[in-house]
Amino acid sequence: MKILLLGQDGQVGWELKRSLQCLGEIVALGRQGQGALIGDLADLSGLQRTLEVVKPDFIVNAAAYTAVDKAEADQALAFRINAEAVGILADYAASSGCWLIHYSTDYVFSGGGRAPWAEQDTVSPLNVYGRSKLEGERAIQRSGCSHLIFRTSWVYGTRGNNFAKVMLRLASERQKLQVVSDQVGAPTGAELIADVTAHALKAAATGAIDGGIYHLAAGGEVSWHGYACHVIETARALGMQLRVETVEEIPSRAYPTPAQRPLNSRMDTSRVQAALRIRLPVWQEGVDRMLTEIQGL
Repeated sequence: MKILLLGQDGQVGWELKRSLQCLGEIVALGRQGQGALIGDLADLSGLQRTLEVVKPDFIVNAAAYTAVDKAEADQALAFRINAEAVGILADYAASSGCWLIHYSTDYVFSGGGRAPWAEQDTVSPLNVYGRSKLEGERAIQRSGCSHLIFRTSWVYGTRGNNFAKVMLRLASERQKLQVVSDQVGAPTGAELIADVTAHALKAAATGAIDGGIYHLAAGGEVSWHGYACHVIETARALGMQLRVETVEEIPSRAYPTPAQRPLNSRMDTSRVQAALRIRLPVWQEGVDRMLTEIQGL
């Protein structure tokens, strides 16, 4: 089995290099590529040539344009990477008979209400990033290729920057923090996403899972404010020295950003758990493990 992994340098891609290693031959590419092989999804012709050279059995696409606020002013590039390039991957998969595994986002939804979003719920993205990711999903579906699309939310990894690391840095510098409390979701570790992907790839290879869209996020729910409080409390329990004394709740309108964020990022993950016969752990388990790893660095 030959697996083409795109986005190897990102949080999820980095973990996928580990989780997929025992499943077959991996050709892993980042934006810099590898010799004549192109991993930059903005280079559409180069991407097409790479597919024809590698001839993968599975394409795992962990590459994306993820700068949510920047996308508002950089719409062309966001759509090229998140939609046009994905369409090229999908068309190749359809013509060659290989599988495409791709990652999308809860940002395809409006963020209204309080109920967890199910796969069949009506999509209505609030920002350019969400619209570009939705168009990528539709390009895959139009192609007719064998595919798995995992919609994820609030992704973090030990490697690289993330919300928890920002909170720890600010908590070591300031006595008071203000954090948004009306956006709710589940912090989801890149490691968890990669491990579930490995299970899904094995299932796809043996015909044990139906193609389509699946929601993939850690269990439970929390606001950004609650997430920040948990990070700070756990860090102190691990012996980290922090200055912060107060973490104040604020509404989203008090922290304006170029791109509007959904208030409700809850995800119904019952379909993927049933399909793969797995249990998705509560979000605290992954976050606590990440903090332990950070503390040991």
